[in-house]
Amino acid sequence: MGSVTSYETTAGRRYRVRWRTPEHAQRERKGFATKRSADLFLADKEVSMARGDYIDTSLSKVTIGERAGAWLAGKERALKPSAYYALEITWRLHVEPRWGSVALHAVEHSEVQAWVAELAARRSATVTLRAYGILAGILDVAVKDRRVTRNVARDVDLPRKRKKAHVYLTHEQVDALAREAGQYATLVRVLAYTGIRWGEASGLRVKHLDMLRGRLQVDENAVKVGTEVIVGSPKSHRVRSVPFPRFLAESLARQCEGKTREQLVFGDGHNHITTPSWRDGWFVYAKRRSGVPAELTIHDLRHTAASLAIAAGANVKAVQRMLGHASAAMTLDVYGHLFDDDLDAVSAALDEAVRVSSVGDLWAIGDSGASETPAIPVIARK
Repeated sequence: MGSVTSYETTAGRRYRVRWRTPEHAQRERKGFATKRSADLFLADKEVSMARGDYIDTSLSKVTIGERAGAWLAGKERALKPSAYYALEITWRLHVEPRWGSVALHAVEHSEVQAWVAELAARRSATVTLRAYGILAGILDVAVKDRRVTRNVARDVDLPRKRKKAHVYLTHEQVDALAREAGQYATLVRVLAYTGIRWGEASGLRVKHLDMLRGRLQVDENAVKVGTEVIVGSPKSHRVRSVPFPRFLAESLARQCEGKTREQLVFGDGHNHITTPSWRDGWFVYAKRRSGVPAELTIHDLRHTAASLAIAAGANVKAVQRMLGHASAAMTLDVYGHLFDDDLDAVSAALDEAVRVSSVGDLWAIGDSGASETPAIPVIARK
């Protein structure tokens, strides 16, 4: 198990502790002033090994930076390129400068809290939470690897993300925006009436259009990551069929003229269109000239599609399938407030149904006060 031995120094007798880890590696700690303190140290090691919670302190001396490579590699395999790109940049800009050279065992809860507060004061909640998640994630793995006993980065006060208010356009506003978008008019209408994402529209090919059924198949997602366009599967890896209004068929057909089935619908057919500059791109000028809200984003056209579909009578399951959400609950979390008008419609419909039924007549008699005993409606079996 272990041993305690003495040795002489210029300052007097000292004690050395030797023990073997569960992996049979030999470790030692010296410099104990008394045999009792050395014995207690060894006993603590033996008890922790017996409990199965032994931590090899030599492994906790590695730095956050040394452990980050393996952690990021795991995320690269699991995440979409665009999500990993944001993660890697956040590591380099915000986490590595502060924590890269700090040993695992040297991270302190109070220092993590101070760092989070400082970062939140100058960056968005999204960036702050992502940076914190990287540090906490690396330490989580260190705990599982038995390099540290616990993750001291947990249970800190974090900033709350404030949801940006969605901008919903009317049919008239969509038309005005599309007219001012020039060659991108059809693209604007497709985004606003189908709810597909920009990357899904960019990856749309001629073969994905079913003009007879009025469907487009979302099969690819083309996202610009850094300076490169990465083509992959749609978000959540779900291929879906999305309906488009018949009035879009003609303009979509014109987009496909002279193109093969494998070529892209939007753009020159060969190169994926990329998101316009938020400073001086075509979308900025189209907004300005059409008079739609200046805060409108490309992604808000997806929200517009949801609101127009709900206003047209689509139920939550239909909207979920159209947008490619994982569940109806997710759709309600995002757009539940748009279904509020449905409550009035349900009430009116129930009122009308009861009014025209025999039950309504019986209730009216019972409420007239003709009898002291409440009337109990009886419906004859047919």
